Amino acid sequence: MTPDALKSAYTQASTCANRMRLPMRSKVWRGGSGEFAGAGTGSSMDFQDHRNYVPGDDPRHINWQAYARTGQYTMKLYREEVRPVIDLICDVSPSMFLDEAKSARTAELLAFFTQSSLRAGAALTIHLVSGAAHQLVPNEAVATHQWFTVAEKLQKEDPAGALNLSSVPLRQSSFRVLLSDLLFPGDPAAVLHLLGARQGTPLLFVPFLESEANPDWQGNYEFVDAERATRHPHRIEPRVLKNYLKAYQRHFSLWKQTSQRLQILMSRVPANLDLEKALHSEAIPIQALEIMG
Repeated sequence: MTPDALKSAYTQASTCANRMRLPMRSKVWRGGSGEFAGAGTGSSMDFQDHRNYVPGDDPRHINWQAYARTGQYTMKLYREEVRPVIDLICDVSPSMFLDEAKSARTAELLAFFTQSSLRAGAALTIHLVSGAAHQLVPNEAVATHQWFTVAEKLQKEDPAGALNLSSVPLRQSSFRVLLSDLLFPGDPAAVLHLLGARQGTPLLFVPFLESEANPDWQGNYEFVDAERATRHPHRIEPRVLKNYLKAYQRHFSLWKQTSQRLQILMSRVPANLDLEKALHSEAIPIQALEIMG
């Protein structure tokens, strides 16, 4: 991708990050200080419960009105305020950058989730993965577009392997946002179980091209393997195209069925629409994202 394309993608993502975000309010968090409701008690304004006073308690939380009525010291307990924990995992294998539209959508999604997470005060980590090659990048690498240099390096390390998340250090009880076109072989359950381990909440966002999902091939073509950069001439007859469509639909039906069985939200994101419309097409209706009030 060119510097101008990366800059444009970041700008588009910034607009969307003002209007929608991950469904953070639907999850109970544990962690440091922030704006979202947690599972413990703390010092926010949301009253939760009360209990008897014990020596060493903070006297600022004594319920003095109750003491005036009963003569007993009781403590007000409040809902803890915490920071959401988000592990953002971006598949940067060559198929994610098949053409300009898909490259732009990949960059937009990475920038959108980065900006949205940071604006919500989340504890964010960003992982780039190509096959089994993995690298953690600093959050600022997205704004400076340095992430793309790292992506190119990872593609050279493992350009053709199936996505392997076993080396990615996912944090306890985090949102695990996976950006991937899912165009690799293997059992979806293996990836999804890793994403859901240690009380994680996986979310899948799947950029795709209409030319991948519903091609109109006919006649002689030279196909390029995006992962291996090899060329393969083929003549596309109606039977061949029909078999391709069946295989494509079967592949994504398996991902969707496995995601539903494991209660994981999976949203496909078309690359032929602008980013906001693309996210509204599926992610908003299934509540993989929420509109900001």
